[in-house]
Amino acid sequence: MGDAGDVAGHDPGRCSGDDNLAAAITNGPHTIQADALVIGGGFSGITATHRLRKIGLQAKCFESGADFGGVWYWNSRYPGARVDSEFPFYQLNIPEVYKTWHFSKRFPDHHELRRYFAHIDKTLNLSKDTYFNARVVDATWDKDRGWTIRTQQGQVASAKYLLVCTGLHHRTYTPEFPGLDSYKGEILHPGVGWPKDWTSKGKRIGLIGAGATSVQITQELGKEEDVDLTIFLRRPSYNLPMKQRDIPEEEQIYQKHMYGAILNACRKTPGGFAVTLANPSKATEIPQEDREKHFESLWDTGGLNYLIGNYADTVFDPASNRLVYDYWRRRVCQRLKDPEKQKMMAPATADMPFYFGTRRTPLEHDYYEVLDRPNVHLHDLNNVPVRSFSEHGIVMADGREFLFDAVIFATGFDSFTGALTRMGLKNKNGIDIKDLWSNGVHTYLGLTVSGFPNMFLSYSVHAPTARANGTTLIEAQIETAVDMIAKLESEGATSIEATPEAEEKWKAGIDKANKATLFPCTRSWWDGSNIPGKKVENLAYVAGIADYEAKCRATLEGWKGFVVQK
Repeated sequence: MGDAGDVAGHDPGRCSGDDNLAAAITNGPHTIQADALVIGGGFSGITATHRLRKIGLQAKCFESGADFGGVWYWNSRYPGARVDSEFPFYQLNIPEVYKTWHFSKRFPDHHELRRYFAHIDKTLNLSKDTYFNARVVDATWDKDRGWTIRTQQGQVASAKYLLVCTGLHHRTYTPEFPGLDSYKGEILHPGVGWPKDWTSKGKRIGLIGAGATSVQITQELGKEEDVDLTIFLRRPSYNLPMKQRDIPEEEQIYQKHMYGAILNACRKTPGGFAVTLANPSKATEIPQEDREKHFESLWDTGGLNYLIGNYADTVFDPASNRLVYDYWRRRVCQRLKDPEKQKMMAPATADMPFYFGTRRTPLEHDYYEVLDRPNVHLHDLNNVPVRSFSEHGIVMADGREFLFDAVIFATGFDSFTGALTRMGLKNKNGIDIKDLWSNGVHTYLGLTVSGFPNMFLSYSVHAPTARANGTTLIEAQIETAVDMIAKLESEGATSIEATPEAEEKWKAGIDKANKATLFPCTRSWWDGSNIPGKKVENLAYVAGIADYEAKCRATLEGWKGFVVQK
């Protein structure tokens, strides 16, 4: 697999910004001083740097890549990569940015999103405060100096505050299949620098996994006549119709004066989308004709509306959940005609692999039509698992060998904690967070961690991260953290730290809320079970963004759950 640091189209030697930043990289280590250090240059890092500036603090951002973008720089360059959050919700609520930018699609692709990041940088002049190609490998706290970080490239920086914005999906996961080193064909992982000039033309391709990334790749590669594609899966995804469309510039010009209100309204919703909210009625108590009309309306609207706007008890009641699944299956089987493929990708209700909505629900546009093509094959790993790789392909447990020119590992990420536990992040006693979290994750509010003074997390564990619009949650978290910092500064405080008791209470609340739902019935990256050896636990806050932000902000009055030093 390729090195993610050598992504085509970006100069790995880039160092944008003022002369001091350039000198720090070219002239060897010296200590860079700032009020706050931001690790990561995705939406979280951009928001943090911008908001800290607005309260008059000097912030310096450290990004391991050669440009802004986060997941859209590192991971999402494979064929078909695009966002599942629709226009106009997937953007930052910064007027000077959105007033001068036009999206072309309801669901922008990775090319357009990287152009959007470039526009943000140009508009806000973020590069002058950003070190690119700067991978943080050590972060330590000292009560006199605050936080000090060191990068693999030799920079050293210190500041009072540390904002860790390393993202949800940064550390890729590839299963350790026997014989993988002996395979002589191409090996690709969508999260590791997809080769710019790679072609699928005339190739036999194995695709391992059937999650959101696999869905997007299948839609692109499977429709090519001279490609033979075999998908290896244990469970299908319950995909929803994207209903992609062009967004005319005239429509956006008309709407721009409403963007502020729309994006603020997103903050008042559970999922971060200002669309139809969940129906409070119980699905099982609604007459079938009326229920079907509701299903049809949501389905035809497209996007995530069938998930977001369905009956609220779907996430609690197995009977209601099955009604939602039955309608989903019926609509899918109208398009996926092959009965054997139906059994794997849209099983009968009695065999449904998991409850609807308890894993990520990807969007698609012609996925099921592509699956029906004769050059696209499905292999159920539950029936016949992989024995090993060979020089030319994959050998199954029954001895059958699949020959491939290329194998794509759409096997996901060490999500939530993967980046945090691999950057040398240590608490005030010098203990690495990877050791502190080896037996389970502990945070307070998903924003702070006991033993890590003046440190704030974003797009993190113990927040509504996996079940909400990314930009909405990021702004809710970052703006809360920055407001905390502003309050600390106004009070003349030197540090803030969560108490262990507050962490325990927060985690207990998350566990209790999850237990009341169907989420614990399903294993996925949402609970860490996709990574061998990782503790399986509730990692997400299930009550939604509005409830989450209100609870976070309620702690500012009297600093509930914190110890503040002055």
